[in-house]
Amino acid sequence: MDTHETPAPAAHETAPSAAGLPDLEPAARRIAELLGPVDDGALDGPTPCPDYAVRELLGHLTGLATAFRDAARKDLGPSTATSPDAALPVLDDDWREVLPRRLEEVAAAWRSPDAWTGMTRAGGIELPGEVAGAVALNELVIHGWDLARSTGQPYAAGEAELRSCEVLLAPDEDHPDRGGIFAPPVPVPADAPLLDRVIALSGRRPDWRPSVVRGEEARHTTDA
Repeated sequence: MDTHETPAPAAHETAPSAAGLPDLEPAARRIAELLGPVDDGALDGPTPCPDYAVRELLGHLTGLATAFRDAARKDLGPSTATSPDAALPVLDDDWREVLPRRLEEVAAAWRSPDAWTGMTRAGGIELPGEVAGAVALNELVIHGWDLARSTGQPYAAGEAELRSCEVLLAPDEDHPDRGGIFAPPVPVPADAPLLDRVIALSGRRPDWRPSVVRGEEARHTTDA
């Protein structure tokens, strides 16, 4: 199954931070590198997230980077109290300047060992710091893939990042529906690439393409 993968990232992209904690910087940096080719004409294009066009996906990325930055800092306020499902994200006109800065900030905030301890809040949910950090990494990896696929760009993630996402996304006996947060996993071969397996666990088709969505829309229009 084609996943638009590129060669494996270099060692510095997969290594943990100096404190032995997961490092969000590679995932954040990959998203920042994807932004350059996204012109205004791409903002209304489809994404693997059914409710989001590219503009809403970018707005969501800005919001989650802000929320998880503040969650790491234990700066609990409006940014950490709002559910991401409360309303469709709005993409501000200055997103090209703001989003890269927020990505840098969220990665820097989670480099602090204190971010991974105690309790914090994100999306209106109280949770341990170590869980919030894992969720933040998962959000950056999965939505980075969403953005790459939506805009026709290659995407690769380090094995350590993907293993963290795999653990977070995998259903378990106590929570087989994973709290209803994610769509049901998509079946993929057991020997599929790790990236494919993680994307499938998030409820996405690893072979998703915007051209397929547009083709289906055109077919429905013709049938009508």
